[in-house]
Amino acid sequence: MRDVQMKRVTHRQPGAPAAAALFAAAICLISPAGAQTFSSSYTSTAPKDCRTIGKPGDNASVAQVCPGKAELVVVVSEDDLRQTVSVGPSRAAAAKEPAAETWFAPFNSTANTVEWRAVDGKPFAIIQRWMISDSEQPDKAGTPVSKPMLAVTRLPPGPVCHVAYIDGQANRNANELARQAADEFARDFKCGKDEVKVIGERGRAVDMAKPR
Repeated sequence: MRDVQMKRVTHRQPGAPAAAALFAAAICLISPAGAQTFSSSYTSTAPKDCRTIGKPGDNASVAQVCPGKAELVVVVSEDDLRQTVSVGPSRAAAAKEPAAETWFAPFNSTANTVEWRAVDGKPFAIIQRWMISDSEQPDKAGTPVSKPMLAVTRLPPGPVCHVAYIDGQANRNANELARQAADEFARDFKCGKDEVKVIGERGRAVDMAKPR
């Protein structure tokens, strides 16, 4: 009886490759050839993970040079309580990018996590959370309240610059909108020619960062 059962199993095996081939063909119909795979990974700009250039202090100019992805570094510069973020193969290269000259009028700071958006493993944009200080809407103690905003920045090849802003309070799905904006706009965005896009609902943070 055992031998018969083994023979029956063996007899059915030749059909397995055919079934697998049919399944693969069905997958090809569902997933077009050459479809791109998008993914996210993360790095830190916390001072402990970066190299500090300059001496921190009130209204002092200081920069953090932080490891990124694909042999790129993230440079977070601060002057007069306002920050800029740029990316390049070196600190000197990052300092020459348009992003290094893009700052917001209100006091601001960035969160320590950088999201790297990649296609087929190659990063093409970063997403970072900014906190924009709102001096017109202070708390009960008279301290300006910081409002969250996500900024999408395109990466080389080509210039490094801001592509899109997403208000973190006005949009519950701000992270999802930021990834969608990166995937759809960053690679073809022309720095200096295309206008930075506001994605989703406008809120106080976006209004302060990019007035109408």
